[in-house]
Amino acid sequence: MASTAEPSSSPYSASAPDVEILRSLRRLARDLAAADPPAPFLRAVFASVSRRARLLVAVFDDLLLLGAAVALPRSASLCLREVLLVLQRFKAVVADCSARSRMRLLLQSDEVAARVRELQHDLATLLDILPVGELGLADDVADLLTLASRQCRRRAPEAAAEQELKASVLALIQEVEREIVPERERLEAILEEVAINDPASCSQEIEILEREIGDRLAERWTSAMIALVGLLRYAKCVLFSAATPRPLDSKVEADDDDTEPLAPPPDFRCPISLDLMRDPVVSASGQTYDRESITRWFGAGKSTCPKTGQVLTNLELVPNKALKNLISRWCRENGVAMEGSEPGKPEPAPPVAANKAAVEAARMTASFLVKKLSASFSPGSDNRVVHKIRLLAKSGSESRAFIGEAGAVPLLVPLLNSEDAALQLNSVTALLNLSILDANKKRIMHADGAVAALCEVMGSGATWRAKENAAATVLSLSAVHTYRRRLGRNPLVIEKVVLLVRTGPPSTKKDALAALLCLSAERENVGKLVGAGAAEAALSAISEEETAAAVLASLAKRGGAEAIVNIDGAVAKLVAEMRRGTEWSRECAAAALVLLCRRAGAAAASQVLAINGVEWAIWELMGSGSERARRKAASLGRTCRRWAAANAAQNADCPTSTVSTATVAAS
Repeated sequence: MASTAEPSSSPYSASAPDVEILRSLRRLARDLAAADPPAPFLRAVFASVSRRARLLVAVFDDLLLLGAAVALPRSASLCLREVLLVLQRFKAVVADCSARSRMRLLLQSDEVAARVRELQHDLATLLDILPVGELGLADDVADLLTLASRQCRRRAPEAAAEQELKASVLALIQEVEREIVPERERLEAILEEVAINDPASCSQEIEILEREIGDRLAERWTSAMIALVGLLRYAKCVLFSAATPRPLDSKVEADDDDTEPLAPPPDFRCPISLDLMRDPVVSASGQTYDRESITRWFGAGKSTCPKTGQVLTNLELVPNKALKNLISRWCRENGVAMEGSEPGKPEPAPPVAANKAAVEAARMTASFLVKKLSASFSPGSDNRVVHKIRLLAKSGSESRAFIGEAGAVPLLVPLLNSEDAALQLNSVTALLNLSILDANKKRIMHADGAVAALCEVMGSGATWRAKENAAATVLSLSAVHTYRRRLGRNPLVIEKVVLLVRTGPPSTKKDALAALLCLSAERENVGKLVGAGAAEAALSAISEEETAAAVLASLAKRGGAEAIVNIDGAVAKLVAEMRRGTEWSRECAAAALVLLCRRAGAAAASQVLAINGVEWAIWELMGSGSERARRKAASLGRTCRRWAAANAAQNADCPTSTVSTATVAAS
């Protein structure tokens, strides 16, 4: 027999019992009475809400006693349901203000106060029309309702202190725009009034402001909010620089004192900038880059793929929406701000570049930190300052330029030799972040002992993370043609990079291979790379990292083919990678095999043909690989057929030949 379920009711539905409505009213009133003001400068506004709520708690307590015994009149029941909705809106305003950044709340304080006044007026109207006489309330309780209504209608005096604080903040922004450095005491006093008084609250405020700017939550105040982000970064360095970064352990690097965002997975990082990709796009070579970085690459007059070195047939860029969705999901799951737009949403305007106050605040911050580093005399103090420089250098190209102009590079280089693991890591990572800017590449390359210090870190750094970032710095410097040649002439650079490929963990190996790939793009470097064992190192990593096959192809293209062929098992490993690797590594393996056959001739072709199933690997790649992979596979097939035909003719003239060509006759 089917049973009929009772219809469910909620405190907000028309069918909810009066007792449930009263309980919800009492609960909401208690929550509002106990709620803390979302910011000190709004204490007066929200204190008035708290006082009204305390009066209503007593009323609802009395009504609950009455409502449990006698049903409420219909007019009173309907009125109380409307009161419930108004209290819910009050609670929503409190929650919304608590979630906002303090600075945005200050800028919008007039709007918040107006919203609270509007809700208080609505509540007063409902309390006035509530049929108190029909409820049977005691006189003192009825008086509480009357008092609550009068207080709601009373217009609160203008908050002079709040307006003065807002004016002070806006005046401070204007002074920064005029390149006037804020007075420390004045800046500290203003931040104290908005309850930003330690590194944690300052970092949290910066993070919330950046998210609000990205989400375009207050477009009227966007320019001021961007300026405030820069000003808060300056304040964090000037006022709250005493905090010490967390010590290193075996798994966690020293991040900022308030927890730096999680490092993105390698596949989510742009090969050019090494930063998280915000707008990933695919070039004609099939490689993915951040749109801003690859556009800047093309704008510099280059028409090659930065990662593979191949000449591009066109400079068109195709959005990689699948990867962008993955990056967006990773950002949401890890609380990382995703600056780029999501699919289906309009691209956000880039207001930062046009905001003079933010630019000047970044310049002041960089100047302050570099001066402080130059005057520092203790490793602990050095580490705190270098850590701040590292984080600032990560925040954008303008900050990188200001830090470089202020003279940070010569001060950071000696710290690479520090015995303090945290200081060494922060120093090398700061240089890595700075090296993304071309002007800073020049400063690093011309700094006394910089390259030697990077080699020392790669060889005997205190942590693998420091070694990895040193290799990544070499990669970044190698992006400039002249520096690539200079680095290639330094045998210590090549030796240490090759060593990292051989011995490093996966993330370190990946950056070291990328550095090898970049260095091998210069023909004069190839002989030194081969002599240092770069080909053997790449072969040892070929099944782990897809860049290894690209390194071998690059070496084979520029004079290293014979050396690769002479390595035991090299051809077999390339064929295996052509069968089972990633799309890019299969493409690179095929390209490497083609180059080996062309440059090393019979020595390579005979090894290729001797591998069982090689013809099927070629056919499979021709059917399922990328456009370039299909071309390379077809070329490899033709090369093998020509060599097989030539060898068959030789066998006919010389029956003692032992090389069989049957396996490729059909290919």
